[in-house]
Amino acid sequence: MSASVKDVALQAGVSVGTVSNVLNHPGRVSPDTVKRVQKTIADLGFVRNDAARQLRAGDSRTIALLVFDAANPFFADLARGAEDAATTEGYQVIVANTSESLERELSYLDLFEEQRVRGILISPYGDVEPRLHALKKFGIPSILVDRVSENQGFSSVSVDDVAGGSIATEHLLQKNRRKIAFVGGPLDIPQVRDRLLGARSAMESQPEASLIVLETVATTVLEGRRVGHSLLAMDEADRPDAIFAANDLVALGLLQALVAAGDIAVPGDIAIVGYDDIDFATSAIVPLTSIRQPSALMGETALKLLKEEASNSGMKPRKVVFQPELIVRSST
Repeated sequence: MSASVKDVALQAGVSVGTVSNVLNHPGRVSPDTVKRVQKTIADLGFVRNDAARQLRAGDSRTIALLVFDAANPFFADLARGAEDAATTEGYQVIVANTSESLERELSYLDLFEEQRVRGILISPYGDVEPRLHALKKFGIPSILVDRVSENQGFSSVSVDDVAGGSIATEHLLQKNRRKIAFVGGPLDIPQVRDRLLGARSAMESQPEASLIVLETVATTVLEGRRVGHSLLAMDEADRPDAIFAANDLVALGLLQALVAAGDIAVPGDIAIVGYDDIDFATSAIVPLTSIRQPSALMGETALKLLKEEASNSGMKPRKVVFQPELIVRSST
């Protein structure tokens, strides 16, 4: 059994309150007593129960970041931005992945409530706002990341994905592509749906051009490869001459399938635009044109918003929307 605060106090010949002050407010204790208590802590192998301390104080230093696809480097960059800002503000970030499962998402939210985290940064997969409202009443605020609150009940940090979809498609149209395919899904993911909406909006300026939608079950490299192989099986006359992929992972899978076959040239036969501008986009076998999101800045901004709301529960929700940027490379 590990040593307790009482064990430390007994062996050091001080009160439990003195041990607590040595741990939390050493300036209130004489230097000699601090040394004696610290030596006793080392001798007994005492480890403070920070979780218990937070439950009593109601002031955790832990921020939870919950994302729906930790395999996507976009979320890794976002987490890095949040962690860097948290370190500056005196917080720590724990990252959890829901793997596009609503059940898992709700389970993590229950865990975060039990652990009394200071707040939650969440890129939700399902409709969890009712659960977030309950947590807010309990004193745990949440900030939506890469998503906008449906009823404006929560602050959010996101990118204008409709604009991003429009920019990507306009770029392909300017390259004289007229048979464009949108590849990505599921379409019930708001980010994917908004990017498709932007693509359709851009197509309105070119009535002679066509847009087909090839929905995937996930925004992964494997799904991109699957669609790439289906395009290879199509008659040449029916193939699109351009693809706007819902994210870079799908785009990279498409590139792998098409380039490996050797029958289709990128961008000669099919131009490809991705979304997120992850690091792998630059080093792809054909460097990938992509829509850049300021992922690290989004994480940093969300953490700072959360800190403010954790300190002032009466603050009105705010919406921060960044603008996407087209990064042109060899794939177009």
